[in-house]
Amino acid sequence: MRWWKWAGLAGLAGVAATGVVAARDERRRRAYTPEEIRERLQARVADAVERRPSQAPPQR
Repeated sequence: MRWWKWAGLAGLAGVAATGVVAARDERRRRAYTPEEIRERLQARVADAVERRPSQAPPQR
């Protein structure tokens, strides 16, 4: 029965590690200002348009 204890501890450590990674990613994501997000999205759209000019997004 001792191996059940080790399996439980390993599972608990895995859950804790996943929570740490999720929290770190969320902090990194929230660190951007709205202007930075807008600039990054516009750059991605411009890059995509350069790669496929036949599928350009509609003009506003």
